[in-house]
Amino acid sequence: MSISVAQDRGRGQTGLLLVLLPVALVATLIIWPIVRAVMDTLIVTGPDGASLSFASYRFFFTDAHSMGNLRITIWTTAVSVSILMAIAIPIAIYLRFVTGRTAAVVQALAIFPLFVPSIILAYAFIRVLGPNGMVDLILGSFGLPRIRSPYLTPWGPVIGFVWDNLPLSVVILMAGLSNVTNNAVEAARDVGAGKFAILFHIILPRIWLSILVATSFVVLGLFSAFTFPYLLGPAAPEMMGPFMLRTFGDVMDPVQARTQAVITFLICAVFGWFYVRSIAKNRARREAA
Repeated sequence: MSISVAQDRGRGQTGLLLVLLPVALVATLIIWPIVRAVMDTLIVTGPDGASLSFASYRFFFTDAHSMGNLRITIWTTAVSVSILMAIAIPIAIYLRFVTGRTAAVVQALAIFPLFVPSIILAYAFIRVLGPNGMVDLILGSFGLPRIRSPYLTPWGPVIGFVWDNLPLSVVILMAGLSNVTNNAVEAARDVGAGKFAILFHIILPRIWLSILVATSFVVLGLFSAFTFPYLLGPAAPEMMGPFMLRTFGDVMDPVQARTQAVITFLICAVFGWFYVRSIAKNRARREAA
């Protein structure tokens, strides 16, 4: 008994040593800068010493320009995620239940953006859909009117985000679809279930967690994204990523830039909390079963 306890204690100490370095890195590179940023936005040093102040947050939530940038960020994120899931879920389901050359081509096309840098995608977007781009030249050669380019409009970053995040979303959803067995689908068909009944009562309930995971990853990446909003989006209103950079570099107001960063972090933390909570609930259900 004493030998077994000693072995368990040794394994526990080894496990703690293994996770010590990653935890120290997270605490040093992530947690501590967050704490410092919050402190810098709340603590003001004056002639009478340091004092607690919410002035920077009051300015943000009462400033029309700041709130406009926050609203366009939320709008862009919500629209991008909605379109992305509407495209990624059918592709993942198709790749799960269909085999052959066509499915292989579809999978290759869906995964291809994963290997292309975001800045290359942005400039390809400009050359294809921008003013005097490839689409305009093709339409002009046939005497057709030009399209209204989404370049430098709120729809520009949406198109870029959907294209860039499609591979990761498809991969995560395909991993979740591995829980949907062919036997379950065939049994539903045997009792007369149609395609939509199988989709809503068998497939979606079993991949709901994967949809939540994919949505969380996409939201966390989009909300503070910089490349696509900076290159493809309008100058005003602009998403929080370019807004923070302009506030820090052009306006030279580091306190307000940190305030914007803290607000962005808090909104992303809400999505992270929902994700962690859902994972914990799912694990508890599995252990109880």
